[in-house]
Amino acid sequence: MRKVHPTAVVDPKAWLDDDVEIGPYCVVSGGAVIGRATRLISHVHISGEVRIGTNNVIYPFSTIGSEPQDLGYDGAPTWVVIGNDNVIREACTIHRATTKEAGVTTVGSNNFFMCGVHLGHDTVVGNHVMIANNTLVSGHCHIHDYAGISGAVGIHQFTTVGSYCFIGGMSRVPIDVPPYMLVEGSPMEVRCVNTVGLKRRGFSQEDIRSLAQAHRLLYRQRVPLAAAREELQQSNLFSEPVSELFRFLDNQRGGRLGRGREGRKAA
Repeated sequence: MRKVHPTAVVDPKAWLDDDVEIGPYCVVSGGAVIGRATRLISHVHISGEVRIGTNNVIYPFSTIGSEPQDLGYDGAPTWVVIGNDNVIREACTIHRATTKEAGVTTVGSNNFFMCGVHLGHDTVVGNHVMIANNTLVSGHCHIHDYAGISGAVGIHQFTTVGSYCFIGGMSRVPIDVPPYMLVEGSPMEVRCVNTVGLKRRGFSQEDIRSLAQAHRLLYRQRVPLAAAREELQQSNLFSEPVSELFRFLDNQRGGRLGRGREGRKAA
């Protein structure tokens, strides 16, 4: 059974699934589709074409689907699509896309966004991503599964954040963040393997050891990619995570200014 607070404003064209709760002073536009058991606590604003999956919780003063902050946007129909089981805390902003890529700002499932997180237009967030308070994600960024981003981080447009990485608090992120690594600083630098995070996610000691060796070669000794790949293969340390790391770095070097997606269409 749907529950809509009498102070909420829900456009009759909006579609609410069973067990949806719309709390006090929420506003839901006619373009919204909200899946089963999703809760809008209070003072949430849903505007434009927004698709929200099941069992999400959205806290007060969050806005989803507002127009992109892009001077070239002309009002064309674009979207926000959000998956299932996400927690979106107070005062988060998720803007709908421009028409410069796929026309969709996308958030996967099982993510946790703390207070004041901003996701710019055309951003793509995977699954099981955690973003801490007051982190700002510029337009056209891609954040891969299981990334961890601390508070007050600023991420440049078109940046790719690799899976299972961790970004330290108050970092400035102008380039792609390699998977499995811990980075921090202004501008950010790769410091070490995200060992704690990988252990929590069940990575084997062998995989972590191979990533540590790859880190030593690439970021401490500054060995070129091809030579580092050959050394790791000869040492039987070219594990699947290491292979994924090298694929990421190859793609990064194919872009501009340290961002693999810069100046080209979304991958």
